[in-house]
Amino acid sequence: QVQLVESGGGLAQAGGSLRLSCAASGRTISSYSMAWFRQAPGKEREIVAADSWGGRSTYYADSVKGRFTISRENARNTVYLQMNLLKPEDTAVYYCAATYGSGVALRQSNYGHWGQGTQVTVSS
Repeated sequence: QVQLVESGGGLAQAGGSLRLSCAASGRTISSYSMAWFRQAPGKEREIVAADSWGGRSTYYADSVKGRFTISRENARNTVYLQMNLLKPEDTAVYYCAATYGSGVALRQSNYGHWGQGTQVTVSS
C-alpha cells in the first residue's frame, strides 16, 4: 500500500509559478505510474499530467502542455508538478495519484492510491 501526501499549493499571480510535491511512503514509486489530477469548483476531476513507471513516458492535458512538467525523484520517493505561466483557470485542488503498472494511465479509475489534495489559487 502506498500513501501519498501533496504539498506546495498556495496562492500565485497569473504568469507565476508553483511547484507541487507528492511524497510517497509505504512503497517505492519506481514501480508505479504516477499522475496529477485537478478539480475546480463545480467541475469534474480531470487529469493534468501523468508518467509511466520509471518516468519513461509522459502525458499532458492540452490545457497545460508547454507550461507544466511532471517529474520524479525516485531516491526521495517524490513526484513533482512544476507549474509555470499560471492562469486563473488553473485554480483547483490538485491531487497526486499512483497505480502499480508500466504504462501511462489517463483515467481516474486506473488509480487506486490518492493523496488528500492541495489547493492552488491563481489570481488575475
